[in-house]
Amino acid sequence: MNNLLGEKLPPHDIAAETAVIGSIIIDGDSVVKISGFLMPEHFFNKAHSVCYQSCIEMLDRGTAIDEKTLGDYLDSTGSLPEIDGGRGYLTYLVSQVPTHLHIEHYARIVHRTATSRKLINAASDIATIGYGDSPDVDQALSQAEEIIYDIRNLHDSRDFVHIKEPLDVYLAVEDDTDQSMTAPLDSGFSDLDSLLGGLNRSDMIVLAARPSIGKSTLALNIARNVAGNGHKVAMYSLEMGRDQIAMRLLSAEALIETNRIRQRLITPADEARISEAIGRLSDLSISIDDTPFQTVSEMRAKAKRLQKEKGLDFIVVDYMQLIYGGRGISDNNRAQEVSKISRALKGMARDLHVPVLAVSQLSRSIEQRQSHRPVLSDLRESGSIEQDADIVAFIHREEKYVTEEEWVRSVSAGEPYPRGQSEIIVAKHRNGPIGTISLTVDDKFARFRSAKNKRLLN
Repeated sequence: MNNLLGEKLPPHDIAAETAVIGSIIIDGDSVVKISGFLMPEHFFNKAHSVCYQSCIEMLDRGTAIDEKTLGDYLDSTGSLPEIDGGRGYLTYLVSQVPTHLHIEHYARIVHRTATSRKLINAASDIATIGYGDSPDVDQALSQAEEIIYDIRNLHDSRDFVHIKEPLDVYLAVEDDTDQSMTAPLDSGFSDLDSLLGGLNRSDMIVLAARPSIGKSTLALNIARNVAGNGHKVAMYSLEMGRDQIAMRLLSAEALIETNRIRQRLITPADEARISEAIGRLSDLSISIDDTPFQTVSEMRAKAKRLQKEKGLDFIVVDYMQLIYGGRGISDNNRAQEVSKISRALKGMARDLHVPVLAVSQLSRSIEQRQSHRPVLSDLRESGSIEQDADIVAFIHREEKYVTEEEWVRSVSAGEPYPRGQSEIIVAKHRNGPIGTISLTVDDKFARFRSAKNKRLLN
């Protein structure tokens, strides 16, 4: 195969490259039509790359672009000797342009061939990984998938579109009798759905709390409720194994304590409830991946396969800080790693067109102040998570920080101790209001339930 590839030049189109540069020389303003997606490194011919780089620099400086000014700029920067033929070659480029009005079409051809060359280089890199014969096959596959994913990210370059396009899509959805692929999903908690407008597709939803507050439990409850409405759910559990997840779901479904199920301390009546609960859960479309060490690109590849084979409507990731950031990031720069993970999760939600519920840890700073109510700055490595998320929700349970005796001493008489009470604080909502709702918690059953209290808008 190497001999066969060695006899062929990488994909390129010199005619398209000359037409791009020639069109810019004819109409200097036309460069703005293509500068958003076409880069100098996309050109196969070195002279064309140098010319285009100079045109971009002239655009940034506000310098008019034509045959003379481009030649002068190349001369002043010492780049003219890199152009075989010098100024005369610029004249030749102009003569090769069929029409400068089609510059975007020519540029798309150049961009496409550049992507093909990147695929060839990626194949070489992946072959090197294969020949390396690493004992860790999963890591090798992850590296290969990340190489391809990086190419797709670079290839997916978007430009301005008229407002009419997304509005037409909205009208098309309104006219479509089957809106199941676009309608928000119900979380199963009516007050939360009322506040959020449901779980909207392509949204990244961050659910954060300190350890032992119930963030994994609430995420599991939402996943079960979504699946119970006939939707297909995928769960990535980097902390708990599939058996632990199954026991929690079974406890919440059968209303039998988790430890009793695990230790099989059950009565005949319990056995009947467990059998019924197993039957109901088995009918749900919930797929669990409990791989403890993986990157977002690996998770995305698995999700795409699942979506293609069985369908996919909702993803749960538990939890963000356990995801491996991938290659090229210093072990000491955790903030940069989490930033990359956060952006990739949001990209996965948009690419797959499903809501992604990402569970996240809160920093210890919440325990070091008088008020234990979480705020956005409590998110660990919060900058990028807060920025990328469409929704950030916190779980607050005052009973986890204050004993009943302390409560009686510090709170005015008559206000009951908040045992089994939780607040879901929506601190960020990109497309709607923020606010707080109340849920009750049954820790022994690993279950949240809607409370009678209505939401309290901030």
